Amino acid sequence: MILIADSGSTKTSWAWVDASASIQTRTTGGINPFFLNEKEMIRLLSNEMTRPEQEITSVHFYGAGCTPEKAPVVQKALKNYFQATVIEVNTDLLGAARSLCQQEEGIACILGTGSNSCHYNGTKIQENTPPLGYILGDEGSGAVLGKKLISNVLKKQLPASIVQDFWNTYRFSQAEILEKVYRQPFPNRFLATFVPFLSKHLENESIAALVENGFSEFIERNILSYKDLDRLPVHFTGSVAFHFSHSLKKVLNRFHLQAGTITQEPLPGLITYHHA
Repeated sequence: MILIADSGSTKTSWAWVDASASIQTRTTGGINPFFLNEKEMIRLLSNEMTRPEQEITSVHFYGAGCTPEKAPVVQKALKNYFQATVIEVNTDLLGAARSLCQQEEGIACILGTGSNSCHYNGTKIQENTPPLGYILGDEGSGAVLGKKLISNVLKKQLPASIVQDFWNTYRFSQAEILEKVYRQPFPNRFLATFVPFLSKHLENESIAALVENGFSEFIERNILSYKDLDRLPVHFTGSVAFHFSHSLKKVLNRFHLQAGTITQEPLPGLITYHHA
């Protein structure tokens, strides 16, 4: 039996796959080595995981924060808990690339709370434009789209009806918003919570422009530097890409880029990759 995991800072999606291709799934808290140490990871697994009856032969873990420097911490925690013979820990970006491209060359992108991209050669990441986080980068992500929405609401740069509906929907004061953005932990997650409001009003010209401009910035600042774009499909995974796929494809077409697969999460594609 193999175990596959796709982990962010807030949640981890797990899938057990046996020899007959029977799949069991489970969700636990996120395992990010920038926020949890080895003992805390083991405690989380002990509290939230259920050990399957069959022996796990290999674990394939893809996670946010699993840089070459931090991956060994996650590997030690997983080995302590699962005691599998093979434990592979890689970045969430490689997970996205394997999920979207399988063994084919392509451009693989993540558009969720944050954003990222790479040129994948069918085996490994060949080139990566650094995402830089929601302050310096993360163009097109939920955090940056939410940031632009809030800024436009507070500065009254949107139609009055949209601004009023925002306050009716969320009932935050300006002071509360600034407190959450500048003083409380994980402001990127807070900003991303406003993405459903954008989806609700996507037919409005101002909101549609905000979303499409965000995707244009993502392409201009992250994708256009990759080679062979004239022949490679551009694939996406993540909630923002999935729920705004029509807008995303529209923007890709403007740049004469070939839209590839767009999925909500990487796990189904990773199951195919590791079990095929």
